[in-house]
Amino acid sequence: MIERRELFPNVIELNFQARRRLGCSIYLVYDGNDWLLIDIGYEDTVPEIIELIRQMDFPLAGCKYLVASHADVDHIQGFYKAKEFLPDAKVVGHPHTAELFRNKDRIMTFAEITAQDISIDLPDLKVDQEINEGDKLIVGSKELTVWHTPGHAHGQLSFRMGNLLFSGDNIFRDGCVGTIDAHHGSDIPDFIASLERIRDSDVEWLLPSHGPAFRNDKKLLQKTIDRLKGYLYMADFGTCAIDWPLLDEWEKEILEGTGPK
Repeated sequence: MIERRELFPNVIELNFQARRRLGCSIYLVYDGNDWLLIDIGYEDTVPEIIELIRQMDFPLAGCKYLVASHADVDHIQGFYKAKEFLPDAKVVGHPHTAELFRNKDRIMTFAEITAQDISIDLPDLKVDQEINEGDKLIVGSKELTVWHTPGHAHGQLSFRMGNLLFSGDNIFRDGCVGTIDAHHGSDIPDFIASLERIRDSDVEWLLPSHGPAFRNDKKLLQKTIDRLKGYLYMADFGTCAIDWPLLDEWEKEILEGTGPK
């Protein structure tokens, strides 16, 4: 058995455990012999992840859930392979994630981005149990409460356990957020509401889907919220914006006959 490098009590992040980047953040939450994984990453790292779990002396039969924080391919592609090792584990996710799995939606999962020559295999995946706001995931005596935190993706979920929030792609330590893209189904007003919820909560630590865990810094959250509020009125964000004030100014100048200044 190798030493378990807990990030927090009962929480192991597998990149941190392996001391190298495996892909997205992969959280193993456990109590006794019962455990779950939040996200899995790409399929090619799954055998290494399973072997790492074995070496930490977790029984594979003890895996209760494979949790999809959302349906992006870099988070979920490996679930089908993980099920080969963990056949009794339930894949759980938001109803919208379940729909994207059923439809094998290559655009909204970012498996296909033609303009950048990105084409990633999206295997057959199935959500065994749909979860949504207020639901609970129980692992031993530990309880994770489901938060629906849309914005980056409509099916984005976060999970609260005590003073920790597994916060998905909502915000990262540098103040960046998950990709905002109309083809992905991103929604900036929803994103702002999710960030405000996190900011106003008494959660102490945020455990994101990419990068290191960090404190729930209200100033950092507010700076990011203010930036996203600006995005609402910028042509840069296309149909994700709600207005473009320059067009109103232009219309006024046309009516008044105002030329270049």
